[in-house]
Amino acid sequence: MSIRDTFCPKCGKPTDTGGFCRECQIGNTPWYTCDSRVMSTQCPSCGAIKQVNTWSDNELNREELGPALARSAVHFHPEVRKPSIDVRIEDLTVNRSRAFLTIRGTFFKAPVEAACTVEIVWNKEQCDRCNRISGSYYEGIVQVRAEGRTPSTFEIQVASSVAQNIEDNLQAGGERLSFISDMNEIHDGIDIIIGSQHIGLMIAQGIVAQLGGRYTTHPKLVGEKNGRQLYRITYSVRLPRFQKHDIIVARKRYYEVDRVEAHYVRVTDLMDGTAKSIRDDDVERIAGNSRNAVPALAAFVDGSMVGIIDPVTSKSMDVAKPKWMEIRAGDHVSVIRDNENLIIVR
Repeated sequence: MSIRDTFCPKCGKPTDTGGFCRECQIGNTPWYTCDSRVMSTQCPSCGAIKQVNTWSDNELNREELGPALARSAVHFHPEVRKPSIDVRIEDLTVNRSRAFLTIRGTFFKAPVEAACTVEIVWNKEQCDRCNRISGSYYEGIVQVRAEGRTPSTFEIQVASSVAQNIEDNLQAGGERLSFISDMNEIHDGIDIIIGSQHIGLMIAQGIVAQLGGRYTTHPKLVGEKNGRQLYRITYSVRLPRFQKHDIIVARKRYYEVDRVEAHYVRVTDLMDGTAKSIRDDDVERIAGNSRNAVPALAAFVDGSMVGIIDPVTSKSMDVAKPKWMEIRAGDHVSVIRDNENLIIVR
């Protein structure tokens, strides 16, 4: 081993690295750099943050964002080990803050420490989603209607809930432009205004899965952008003529609807409790819905008859006792009214 190999060529100290000694290595090599300025662009409406040209949802406030932004201004040499940055921030104005950083680490096995100052600029810019919403932009409408009737309050609530849950799931998955801009309840249903065709399709499928029925799509050409044709799609959801828990009359008997199929209705006979299928055409009318049933007192039981105290008139009415139900005097049962009759339901 030569003398040149065992001594630092700069300071002459002995070294076992075959080059500069540790002190000279540290002195000759910048172990960190610190940008003098960092910028945060945030949507004033929803709080989303813009990174390069991409927006992402954010739930952090300014006090939580500041230290992370300041630390992003520091760039370490690859040989730095166990780096740490302490941050203290002072707000100068609404749009400016100053961060004081204390930087520590181990560089070529020697502890190092430094300090720097970073200016944080807080910008406000409306994000892509809020810009579309405020500009009344939309790519489709989900129209929920029912065959031969008006959707019930329950069905409207279910449709709204399905739509909101799907929006929440898509937003959580990063589909920022899959949003609902408005929901309008009208006299014969509900219109759901949507920001993307994907969310429109999922909402239509979700409502049909929950409430039955079918949906069709109706695209309409609205223009071109960058040589690409732009369409708005109407997703027309048609709920079935009958909804679950409807009490229907067919062949002079009362049935409760369990589900609706193509041309048949799956029902439960409210007299004997058996499950049956009835053709749509055989249904005479809808007497009510068991969701709207009210409690009534059974005053007495006499063989196949039950004396029910009418919840409205407080008079006793004789009602046929369902074969599938055990009723004793003093029990409360659920009933709906069909004209002058009371019907015991499940």
